Amino acid sequence: MKFAGKKYWLVGASEGLGEALAHKLAAEGAHLVLSARSKDKLQALADKLPNATTAPLDVTDKSSVAVGAQKAGAVDGVVYLAGYYDPMSAQSWDADSVETMSAVNFTGALHVLGHIVPQFTAAGRGHIVLIGSLAGYRGLPGSIGYGASKAGLMHMGETLYADLKTTQIKVQNINPGFIKTRLTAKNKFNMPQIMTPDEAADQVLKAMRKGRFDTAFPRPFAWLFSLARFTPRALWLKLFN
Repeated sequence: MKFAGKKYWLVGASEGLGEALAHKLAAEGAHLVLSARSKDKLQALADKLPNATTAPLDVTDKSSVAVGAQKAGAVDGVVYLAGYYDPMSAQSWDADSVETMSAVNFTGALHVLGHIVPQFTAAGRGHIVLIGSLAGYRGLPGSIGYGASKAGLMHMGETLYADLKTTQIKVQNINPGFIKTRLTAKNKFNMPQIMTPDEAADQVLKAMRKGRFDTAFPRPFAWLFSLARFTPRALWLKLFN
């Protein structure tokens, strides 16, 4: 897959993986529409790129997404990178935080896809990339809200792929492990093979170029999660407790 001359809408582009991926896609010759809540951060990023515009929005606000989608216009691809995370166990359940994770990580994607999928099906082509997480493969201790919302996003990707696999609309789930951001800085535990945003963006771009539906990284840490569905539950929980 080549990106030169194509228009990609990056939702969640103001920092972290989204910002790093914007630089890499721009270097490939892509035209970018950058979206997130922070107008200032988006504009600062756009000013560094050769061909980028901004469309500020709040993914949790359906009307805000509609305005952003209108500003983005017709695009060749969309990458949904928006995410929110609070480490949380069932014993420390925070309803507001759980709902925010669900709203940003899953429902926000539905708001975006509600504009993109009809556009792509009408055009008969397009590229949908959903950034999931290794945490979405199976339930983990201390992952209330986050794991479930990412699992929902990844399941949506599987359903889209099932419906669109015979069309010219490419659907991909790309599921990274730990990335060094202000969100993972909340963690108080060891994070195996943690990546910088730039390292993770290299992996995402590589996966986008190959076009395979499901990609998990970094290896070998990702292999454990890819095999999670076949691991007895008692052993799985013992590994992570």
